[in-house]
Amino acid sequence: MSGYIGTKSVTLSTDSASVGGNSSVGGDSTVSGDSTVSGDLTVDTNTLYVDSTNNRVGIGTTSPDAQLDIESSTQATLRLNHTLTNYWEIQNDTNLKFNRGGTERMRIGSDGHIYWGGGGSFTSGGSVGRLYRSSTGGTLIQSSAVGTAAWAHSEFHNPNGKVGQIVTSSSSTSYATSSDYRLKENVTDVTDGITRVKQLEPKRFNFIVDPDTTVDGFLAHETQAVVPEAVTGTHNEVDDDGNAVMQGIDQAKLVPLLTAALKESIVKIEALEARVTALEGN
Repeated sequence: MSGYIGTKSVTLSTDSASVGGNSSVGGDSTVSGDSTVSGDLTVDTNTLYVDSTNNRVGIGTTSPDAQLDIESSTQATLRLNHTLTNYWEIQNDTNLKFNRGGTERMRIGSDGHIYWGGGGSFTSGGSVGRLYRSSTGGTLIQSSAVGTAAWAHSEFHNPNGKVGQIVTSSSSTSYATSSDYRLKENVTDVTDGITRVKQLEPKRFNFIVDPDTTVDGFLAHETQAVVPEAVTGTHNEVDDDGNAVMQGIDQAKLVPLLTAALKESIVKIEALEARVTALEGN
């Protein structure tokens, strides 16, 4: 069946409907089968609007500014459900939330921070999760454990397995690298501790960006010649554009050598003490 409503053509069949030009539907409407609308489509004032000129769809607005524009001042703007308890939703000018099992698992807040694991109620020690702040001030990355027992906040893996972790206890933090004896071979004692420590060149200096602060430390390339595993990068390295690639140092890796030198010194001191005691006894 076909005809006209005003100047608009309408075609109806047993399984399809076609409306020419702009169309407005008020109240409830049910269409079984295919339906084609030429021109704009407005459903119930501004509940659903299709702008045929700009190929845009507006939900809650008759002036969509994007291909899909969803606006609301009273409820979540968008929610995709798998079940009633597993969904993600975007709230108006506030948060993007991810929910599973009835519990918020992740949020991108209106403050620009990312709350992971603790949801919007994430606080230090209040829940398990991480907080990534985008603004200045405060802690930029915060990792929180709900308990005081040993808790691995971060683990570091490569193809050889776990090679390090950051672990908290009730009152401290440990930065652990792989050290189990079962991972090592060709184990020998350090016997040249004093000789090598004498090659280290401690310095006092300030960083160029912080001219008012003088610190103790080392120059990376000088230390690399004595304890290469303590230093990353290559002396005077530059990238393909000629920009400097700066070296770094992990001063904690000097501890084994310093300990070996100290032990050698203790042996020498004890030997001298024994000689002095023997001389005094005579």
